[in-house]
Amino acid sequence: MDIKFFGAAKIVTGSNYLLKTKKYNILVDCGMFQGNKEIERLNYENFPYDPREIDFLFLTHAHIDHSGRIPKLVKEGFRGRIITTNPTYDLCKIMLIDSAKIQEADVEWENRKRQRAGKDPIEPLYTIEDAEYCLRYFEPYFYGQRIKINDSIQIRFRDAGHILGSSILEMWIKEDNEEIKIVFSGDLGMPDRPIIRNPEYIDEADYLIIESTYGDTVHESYEESTEKLIDIINKTVLRGGTVIIPSFAVGRTQELIYQLNKYYEYNPRIEEHMKVPIYVDSPMAVDATEAFKRNSSSFDDEARELILRGDNPFEFENLRYVKSQEESMALNKYKFPKVIISSSGMATAGRIRHHLKHNLWDEKNSLVFVGYQAEGTLGRILLDGKKQVKILGEEINVKAEIYDLKGFSGHADQPMLLKWIGRFRKKPKKIFLVHGEEEPATALSEQINRLFGIEAIIPSLGDSFNIEKSEVELTSKMEILPAILKEDIEKELKSAYNQFEALIDKSNALLDDKLLSKKYDEIKNQLIDLQHILMDLNIAIGK
Repeated sequence: MDIKFFGAAKIVTGSNYLLKTKKYNILVDCGMFQGNKEIERLNYENFPYDPREIDFLFLTHAHIDHSGRIPKLVKEGFRGRIITTNPTYDLCKIMLIDSAKIQEADVEWENRKRQRAGKDPIEPLYTIEDAEYCLRYFEPYFYGQRIKINDSIQIRFRDAGHILGSSILEMWIKEDNEEIKIVFSGDLGMPDRPIIRNPEYIDEADYLIIESTYGDTVHESYEESTEKLIDIINKTVLRGGTVIIPSFAVGRTQELIYQLNKYYEYNPRIEEHMKVPIYVDSPMAVDATEAFKRNSSSFDDEARELILRGDNPFEFENLRYVKSQEESMALNKYKFPKVIISSSGMATAGRIRHHLKHNLWDEKNSLVFVGYQAEGTLGRILLDGKKQVKILGEEINVKAEIYDLKGFSGHADQPMLLKWIGRFRKKPKKIFLVHGEEEPATALSEQINRLFGIEAIIPSLGDSFNIEKSEVELTSKMEILPAILKEDIEKELKSAYNQFEALIDKSNALLDDKLLSKKYDEIKNQLIDLQHILMDLNIAIGK
């Protein structure tokens, strides 16, 4: 069996991996390349495989750098099955059509220039019709469901804690009477983030393909970034300025709304005149927020309890959703202090570019980044400190204050990535580091080798590797950091016991019996798993 890396290899975008068995061709993700013109040109190249020969596509989540070339894949002949989670399917119905609108609009604008220059017109990467057509091949499933694809392949999606519907992909593939387990981390999130649940841990794998976006970074705490954001808003408002936040329409925008809702709705010190207008200026973000509401069963306990109390965490008094282009343009004419949250998150397209054009030059204003900025994007250029940038054909002086709040990142940092790997009870034979630039991937590779003694490979675009059943089954006992992990496990065990006790207290409350029973089983299984791991750790450190 071979694995080939056709995207997100030594770069962050364009996730696309091909597994070739003797019988089947399997894709994991089919994302769009984002960044500078050289990187984005890769979207228009032919796929390095025949889409007609792909049998299955397993999709980890809806973000465009993982799903954005699916319409192109179908347009060029793919007729297989696209397997993903239920929320990912709901979000793809929004995101892929929005992406197609951008493709069509960009090409229309470019063709007007080409016509004036006497050049031949070009075609969009795909159309709205292409995006709508590809959705018929999607098959949505639940987390934790063991899905039998055929006699040779089984898969299961586990919660990656990155965005709504994001998943870790477990694959069991039988070939030549041997079964190999391959795990794709997808994009792993950080624990204890609002709305979505924590990333799940995986017990075993023969091979692991893991992201490395922040493989050399330790994030500041989420609480610290939240406090900084509030402070930035208040300081900017006091000097009469506007706060511009480029934000990913799916995931990050909803988290920001959730946190601002808590600040403005539940803070007794907030008086009416302190409630600065918050504008969410992204039609896709508005639609995605509706998709979040429909999938509240995937929320964490805190968010679900808010909803059960009748509080919609995505609505509050000073929040306004902007859909029309006319209202979006009017925002830049209003001179009063305000906050504008708009996509795209890397400032590569969308309405955010108009807001940057009209606000970057004014020193009263603030620009706040709350997510990863890929190399070559306008967001990365601004973060790197360039004092003049070209936006929509106009040179703009950069005088606004610029902030980078990494605590809001939806990607795991280095300690979390290492902890996640450390929780494998049977370690993988090899680890492949993807979805990261070379520097962070190298730093993570060195730590993996030092701590676990596992070869960590950083593939380049187009690299191919043969994978086979490990002859030596590695166990976790002497490869992990037992003392450090023991402390983490004990904390989780205590937390699980507290949840168990709280659940007993609630048993007399007016709750759905099925929901209560399901929660009881979940916590019971968690307690059993944690106790087993703790026993292994005690043996490993000789206690």
